[in-house]
Amino acid sequence: MSGTKGDRGRRVVLWRHGQTAWNLERRFQGSTDIALTEAGLGQARRSARLLAALKPDAIVASDLKRAAATARELAALTRLDVTHDAALRETYAGDWQGLTHDEILARYGEQYTAWKRGEPVRRGGGELETEVADRAAPFVLGHADKLPENGTLVVVSHGGTIRTTIGRLLGLEPHHWEGLGGLSNCCWSVLGEGARGWRLLEHNAGTLPEPVLGDDV
Repeated sequence: MSGTKGDRGRRVVLWRHGQTAWNLERRFQGSTDIALTEAGLGQARRSARLLAALKPDAIVASDLKRAAATARELAALTRLDVTHDAALRETYAGDWQGLTHDEILARYGEQYTAWKRGEPVRRGGGELETEVADRAAPFVLGHADKLPENGTLVVVSHGGTIRTTIGRLLGLEPHHWEGLGGLSNCCWSVLGEGARGWRLLEHNAGTLPEPVLGDDV
């Protein structure tokens, strides 16, 4: 899947929210609305200063407060309005939400293992990863299509939602999405539009992307 317009050179920066208390406790947050810690707010401020240097044209964000608070830091520097939408929320994971990693393994070990194998699993009775991509990826593409040539969109969302969106935009089969790996708090991935659609330029980055020099441009 790629953008529908012919413009090239557009970028989509997918930025994960800052740290929360549940991140520290290794609790599965899902769609539970958890606030940033003070450290998480500091992460957002530092990252926003870097991302502002990309001179984004638009910012969209999950309406959950951890993502909204992260986006607000970039909006304050760029003077851009933020469009919030539930389409960018983290995966709803039903009975898994609020449980620690160890509790999930103890209670839902087979389900967890099947998910890690790349099988379609409704974790805790919640959403499939493909369903998350079905809501998030079209929303991101819709806003990317509004960008000017060489424009940049910043998407402030959640680790699982970002991974599934990247997988969908790159055209990867769902069982390969886990291979993208996770994002640290307030790190981001960058997709660039090329001749054959979207390509992954940066993943789990905490510094601004550098030009690619060499034979793989």
